[in-house]
Amino acid sequence: MKKNILFLLVICLVASCATKTKKPEQRSKLLKGFSTYYNTLFNAKDALNSEFTSRDKGHKDNFYAPYISILTIDEQPLGSDLGQSQAFAENSMKMAEVANRPAGRSNSGVPNMPGGPGNTPARPDGEATKGATTLEIAEAKALKAINKYSVTRNGEEKNKQIFEAYMILAQSRIYRGKSLEALDALNYVFTHMKDDKRIPLARIYQGLAYDKIKDYHKAHETFAKLKGEKINKSYAKLLSIYYSESLLDAGKKEDAAKELDAAYELNSNRKLKSRIAYLRGQVLENLGQNDKARESYTAAYKYANDFEFEVKSQIAIAKTFNGKGDYNGAKNYLEGISKKGTYGSRKNEFYYALGLMANKAGKKDEAQQFFRKSLFEKVSDPQIRGLTYYEIGKSYLDKNDYIGAGSYYDSALAVMTYEPSKILLKDQSAYIKKISKNYYLIKKNDSILSLAKMDNTQKTDFFTKHIAKLKAKEEKEEQERRRAERNKGFDSGDYSANSIFANNNSNSFEDFGVTTKGFYFSNTGTVSKGTSTFKQTWGDRALADNWRYSKKMASIEDMKNEALGVTSAPNPRRFEPAYYIEQIPTDQGKLSQLKKDRDTAALGLGVMYQNYFTNTPLATKTLYDLVDVKPEEKVMLQALYEIFAMNYEKNPQASERAKQILLADYPYTSYAEFARNPKNKSFVKSTEEVENEYKKAYALFESEKFGESKQLIDQTIQKYPKDALVPKLYLLNAFNSGKSSGKEVMILQLEQIALNYSKTPEGIRAKEMLNYLKSDLSFQATDNKGNAVPQQPGGVPVQPNAQNNNSPQQMMNGMPQKSEIQSIQPLNNIDTAVQGKAKKQNDNKQESKVPKRPQ
Repeated sequence: MKKNILFLLVICLVASCATKTKKPEQRSKLLKGFSTYYNTLFNAKDALNSEFTSRDKGHKDNFYAPYISILTIDEQPLGSDLGQSQAFAENSMKMAEVANRPAGRSNSGVPNMPGGPGNTPARPDGEATKGATTLEIAEAKALKAINKYSVTRNGEEKNKQIFEAYMILAQSRIYRGKSLEALDALNYVFTHMKDDKRIPLARIYQGLAYDKIKDYHKAHETFAKLKGEKINKSYAKLLSIYYSESLLDAGKKEDAAKELDAAYELNSNRKLKSRIAYLRGQVLENLGQNDKARESYTAAYKYANDFEFEVKSQIAIAKTFNGKGDYNGAKNYLEGISKKGTYGSRKNEFYYALGLMANKAGKKDEAQQFFRKSLFEKVSDPQIRGLTYYEIGKSYLDKNDYIGAGSYYDSALAVMTYEPSKILLKDQSAYIKKISKNYYLIKKNDSILSLAKMDNTQKTDFFTKHIAKLKAKEEKEEQERRRAERNKGFDSGDYSANSIFANNNSNSFEDFGVTTKGFYFSNTGTVSKGTSTFKQTWGDRALADNWRYSKKMASIEDMKNEALGVTSAPNPRRFEPAYYIEQIPTDQGKLSQLKKDRDTAALGLGVMYQNYFTNTPLATKTLYDLVDVKPEEKVMLQALYEIFAMNYEKNPQASERAKQILLADYPYTSYAEFARNPKNKSFVKSTEEVENEYKKAYALFESEKFGESKQLIDQTIQKYPKDALVPKLYLLNAFNSGKSSGKEVMILQLEQIALNYSKTPEGIRAKEMLNYLKSDLSFQATDNKGNAVPQQPGGVPVQPNAQNNNSPQQMMNGMPQKSEIQSIQPLNNIDTAVQGKAKKQNDNKQESKVPKRPQ
């Protein structure tokens, strides 16, 4: 019996050894799925989750960027995710994305396997992860799972766990900036697993990948198609987040706001709801819908589970205050919570928010008080401190105190942390410095010129009053100095947190290079040395509350006095009127130079108001003030031109006075020509009426009725200012002026045509004629037979007979031809002699002499 059993066992062993190994495709799908999940795929998911955890812990919101991200594991402004059926989709709310870079694709179009082009090479299990990032590990493990456990039959993937492997592969590639390769991986899913019920999740990642490569059309097309389908609620939550952020990326703010509404309703997680509400508030605020934005920020505060988020939500609520609500109630609420528990550490931020709210309510002085209170509190956010300095500086700017504004702007730049804000503020600070230089030069020169106009009695009276004020000021300063001397070295009884007597440890007093034992002030030598060191560090300071802050104010005054030429060092003769009177210049040349410098600075100031701050009313007022003091002609013309140019379209009433002065006092300048003919930006198709008027004007020109022709042209242009023939009419008018007023007037009008209609045939023709007329070549007109025709001093030919006078080619270079009038086409002929000489001149010159608009 035993022999039979042994024989049967041997036969079974031989049979099993002889059995042919099955191909991978023939293996059990259940066993393959089990092996896939509990081997390589598990490691891939673990690596990806480690990346999510790391990013979540390191995430810090930038509340000063235009928009925050919804997902907290985000290195960029917008978020990404992790997905795996329903559980995967829930986990997606914790993911982030990185920037994209194009990547490779295999020839077959199927995602590349380890070692293939454009992918991280496969690494041995022992050495693979050395020096690799967690995303690289996740990608490598996912590729390994696909390569080892994929079961494909008849073009269909049979191992359902491979779907998850491809999702991990797509995500890890998106996070690594390889969105094109992620699309490759997803295309395999759509081809070989098209009936899988988790396909909507793959579509969401496809839309995300398109968004990362900025193909917003395909991204929105993908998301919108999914929105129209009935999908799992978890997928719908994820879709609403990505779709809203993609719309925001594409600049579609209104659509993004609507999609954020849907995302807010779909997501029940408090943290997500809070972040969605905050982002929605930012979008609505950008759209100018402050009331709705305020409601959204309130919802963000309500659901916030993060202290920083709560504080920033309160600041956003204050920033969107419309000024019409219950200001006192809102103020009391903010002041109340700023005193509660940990909120007390953010007092500086709450005071800044209160200042913003007071500004919106029109309480400017109260706002400044809150901003200044913020400066005395401990800094919790450097950017908020910088914005506080900015708001105070802006109040100085509103009062035209440019030195004070510049000082606070510089302080803001020193502490701000958000680079885009710093760049903008840096430009403004530079502009303010330029403006303040001109502003105080004008004030100083005006003062000197006003004093120079006084007689000796008036000067004496003026400086006597000045000396009286100076004596009172110095007496007050002396009293304060004596009071400080009396109190020096004694305990004032102030034991507040900022007082030097607040505690008894050895670091209560700052060590100014002196070490001592016992009470600091008991040793006179120590006090003397400490006082000297303090002055070297801080300068002379009066004993007063908030001495650091009060010194800042004094430095602004010092800067103003320096700009006005007032010295800080007292002069022994400062109480004598004669000391000041003898410093006033009496030489007329010096006074004229002061006036000239003052007028030039005023012109620059007006232009800077417009160019730097787009403050057209202030720029116009400044320039009209300059016009009223009668500057030299060059400055007067430029000021009038600037007034007209900045106002003639939007505020014609403000420009009318400048126009009338130009036309009345300077009619033959290019500035006057510009006032007559401001640049038109568009022309409609020519009408029959204008064509007829043009024919009449040209007929009058041929009949040498230049004045009548000019009058008809002016009337036509006034009646049809945007007709297509306007440039042609102006060119004919220039010929009228050339015949009636001479070459110089014609040149001025041609300059304006070349400037205003540079891209039209008339503008090009005007440039060609200017190159000739303003050149050094002499012009010799000829008759029909090529014989020379005598010329007048102005350059206009003297015609021997009336018949020749009526010939356009003989009357003036480039006159319109009759054939042109019939077809109403742009001027296209110019005298052959003129063309030849102009061409010769242009060949010898590299640059055109066509003048530009006066600046």
